[in-house]
Amino acid sequence: MDAPTNVFSKDLLKGKVAVVTGGSSGIGNGIARRLAMAGADLVIASRRKERCEEEAQKLASEFGIKAIGLPLNVAESSDVNRMFAEAADQMGKIDILINNAAGNFYFPAHKLRDKLWHAVIDIDLNGTFYCSRAAHKYMKDNGGVIISVSMTLHHNGWVGMAPATAAKSGIDALTKTLALEWAHKGIRVNAIAPGPIITEGVSKAFEMGGSFDQWEATIPLGRSGHPEEIGNLAVFMASDAGKWITGSIYIMDGGESLSPHRGAVDPTKIDELLKQRVKKGKE
Repeated sequence: MDAPTNVFSKDLLKGKVAVVTGGSSGIGNGIARRLAMAGADLVIASRRKERCEEEAQKLASEFGIKAIGLPLNVAESSDVNRMFAEAADQMGKIDILINNAAGNFYFPAHKLRDKLWHAVIDIDLNGTFYCSRAAHKYMKDNGGVIISVSMTLHHNGWVGMAPATAAKSGIDALTKTLALEWAHKGIRVNAIAPGPIITEGVSKAFEMGGSFDQWEATIPLGRSGHPEEIGNLAVFMASDAGKWITGSIYIMDGGESLSPHRGAVDPTKIDELLKQRVKKGKE
C-alpha cells in the first residue's frame, strides 16, 4: 500500500521555501517530495553534494518548483551557518526547516567508545540544534516552521541504540523548549516520531543485528510505513492547517509503540551481535 498522493492541493505551500537536511534519501526524501508536491521550493542539504544536487534537479523537473542542492555537515556549526546563508541568498528566504539528518547503528552500551557516542550525538542532537538556531535568524522577523524527525524507540528504551535514543530524547525536549522560546516570533516548532519504516539507513542498521520482520510484526496496523506518509504529516504541520500547533511530538507508527511486545534485539545476545558486526567488517 503506497502513501496517498492526492491529499493536499498542489499550491498549499506555494511561495514557501523549505530546507530539508538529509533530504536526498529515506524519510527526508519522502518529506521533500511531499513538500514539493504541495508547491514548496526546496533546499536539499546533505553531506553528499552530487546526490543532493541530483535529487534537487529531479524534484524541480518533476514538480515544477525551484530546488537547489547544497552540501552540509550538520555536526559542524560553522558549516551549518554557511549552508543557511547560501540557501537564503539563493532562495531569498527560509520559511520551513525539516531537521532530518541522522546517524545510527547497533552497539552494546558497555563497549561503546567515546568516538562512536559523539558521532551520533553530534549529528542527531547537536545538528538539530545548530540547524534550528541558524534557521531562527531567517525566521525571527516573519515567522516560520521547524519540524524535527525524532523516533519512538526512546520512549521505552531499545537494546543496542544508546546514542540514538539519548539523542532523540534530547530532540523531543529541545522541540518543546524552542517552541516556548520562539512562539512570540511566530516560529512553530514540532517533531514527528516515526515508527518502523524501511529506508536505506534502517536496512543498514538491521544488517548489524536485530530483525526488522520481528519489529514489523508488532505493528497493530499490520505493516511498516512509507517515507511519503511521514511527508504527508509534515506538509500538514508546515501549512496553515497546523497554524495552532507548536511544541508537539507526533507519533506516526501504525500503533507499534502501543504493543507490549516491542523490541527487535534480545539483550542477552547483544555481545554476539557485536562479534557478527566485527566479522562483517573484516570480510
